[in-house]
Amino acid sequence: MIKNKLLFERKFGFEVWEKEKIDKVSTFSEGYRSFLSRCKTEREVVDFVAEQADKRAYKCINTITGITKIAGNKIYSVNRGKSIILAVFGQKPIKEGVKMILAHIDSPRIDLKTLPLYESEKLAWLKTQYYGGIKKYQWTSHPLAIHGVVVLENGQKINLTLGENDNEPVLTITDLLPHLAAKQMEKKLSEAVEGEEMNVVIGSRPITNSKFKIQNSKFNESEKDMVKLGVLELLNKKYGITEEDLVSADLEIVPAGKARDLGIDGSMIGGYGQDDRICAYSALQALFSVQKPKESILVVLVDKEETGSESNTGALSNFIPDFISEMLFSEEGKHDENLLRDCLSQSKAISADVTVAFDPDYKDVFDPLNTARLGAGIALEKYTGRRGKSGTSEAPAEYVAEIRNIFNKNNVLWQTGGLGKVDLGGGGTIAMFLARYNMDVIDAGPAILSMHSPFEVSSKIDVYACYEAYKAFLA
Repeated sequence: MIKNKLLFERKFGFEVWEKEKIDKVSTFSEGYRSFLSRCKTEREVVDFVAEQADKRAYKCINTITGITKIAGNKIYSVNRGKSIILAVFGQKPIKEGVKMILAHIDSPRIDLKTLPLYESEKLAWLKTQYYGGIKKYQWTSHPLAIHGVVVLENGQKINLTLGENDNEPVLTITDLLPHLAAKQMEKKLSEAVEGEEMNVVIGSRPITNSKFKIQNSKFNESEKDMVKLGVLELLNKKYGITEEDLVSADLEIVPAGKARDLGIDGSMIGGYGQDDRICAYSALQALFSVQKPKESILVVLVDKEETGSESNTGALSNFIPDFISEMLFSEEGKHDENLLRDCLSQSKAISADVTVAFDPDYKDVFDPLNTARLGAGIALEKYTGRRGKSGTSEAPAEYVAEIRNIFNKNNVLWQTGGLGKVDLGGGGTIAMFLARYNMDVIDAGPAILSMHSPFEVSSKIDVYACYEAYKAFLA
């Protein structure tokens, strides 16, 4: 039919895929859901990825000087426990360019301030600083957990997780009851909960250590900070830390509990941190499934995207070019800045990040023709940005056509997407930072509902479509 020949029509996986493939979708999604439940911080993602790489005979390196470039060799490098690069050497010379998929593994959340613990009204609290773009009111009156590390003065690193096991207590941020919230409810949503009001309740029991009380007789049950001391006593007993140790800590407040199948039919996944760990997981599995690629291929997972990538573990650090420079050294036997630049300019990249899914309850903010749908495959975005295309990289038509060709040849389920109506906002990705290396880059990732919320929603179809798309690109 001429209609099928001329029109571009969005297709939905559950309508066009065979049962055999739907079964693969279910199996793949089980692994993703487990990953999402386990990995709620960037450090936890890096630990998981390194563990999976070790199982597949990837070699962990700080420098690959002295390693001979052989097609199929597999390596990875960890940067400060918060970003990671994995690579497989290809058959072609590295100087002719590489293929890479980049995703970020940080998610909007709530961080603790440097000195977070205080007591008020016989309750112990933690002061916080929200991280990334969140709707603050969404984080109140929910069970929360704390994940992270505390580093002692001697350099010893202590992993701390509380609130995930069924037999553990959870934390929460309180909210005002409706009976007394008349003024609060008159405010704009953005002002209803102030950043300084997002304090986490962490305890109410005074210190019980009799030896401590005897040695510090100036304290008694009526003294202030006895509940705070009770919390510190428990932390010291379980983890061996003191209040000063909290100064050198990366502690994050995240939603407690596991990711879940969503919908009566179980066709979706609901959970925290899918922006952008859905892309990280899909890209990782795609990399693991490609053997002896033509070009050398990389999956790069970075931190700090949600706050602008300005960090030594973010996309703007030298971690990426330094790693590729070491790969070139293994092939050329020398470090050459011009050679590195030539390699980067001939490289191809996918900025793997999520986009917004059309939500019929809020249809006024979307351009229906240019917004991705849940369950219709990976969304290809020529550009993102805000209003007049600011804060973005736009892929040239030639590269968009190249990616289209790859997807179509491999029967990848794909669609186009965009971040809402032109004058309403939009957003950016790390694509623009890759473009600075003069390489071709395009955004491609799944659409999700309730983005940046404590409970984001994805389609299992789209998770698997991303895997197939990234695999086709890397192969």
